[in-house]
Amino acid sequence: MFDVKEANLFELEEEDFDTVMASDITFTGTIHFAKPFMIKGNVNGKIIATSDLVIEKDAKINADIEADRILIKGIVNGNVKGKRLVFITSTGTVNGDITSAQIVQEPGSTLNGKCTTIKQ
Repeated sequence: MFDVKEANLFELEEEDFDTVMASDITFTGTIHFAKPFMIKGNVNGKIIATSDLVIEKDAKINADIEADRILIKGIVNGNVKGKRLVFITSTGTVNGDITSAQIVQEPGSTLNGKCTTIKQ
């Protein structure tokens, strides 16, 4: 996709994750995690992490998110804060503000909000 140190986040498959929230699950509340996490279902509430987060294409997130690196392929309604990276793919949509050291938006993606870059 692009040259970023540790870009392996973009090459990970579902079996590479310790935890995957399946597409038929809807969760309401706050999710805390410290290992890479993949969401295929729906989340309403808040997501707080010290690790990487992948939001798959059909996932719908109505939550504010804080994580180390965030890959968005689905829909996020909420503010997104990535410590190192927020990457929105061509299938991704963010309705909210993004704050991160690096923000990447692929052609075809949608962002309705403001972007703020910060130093790591």
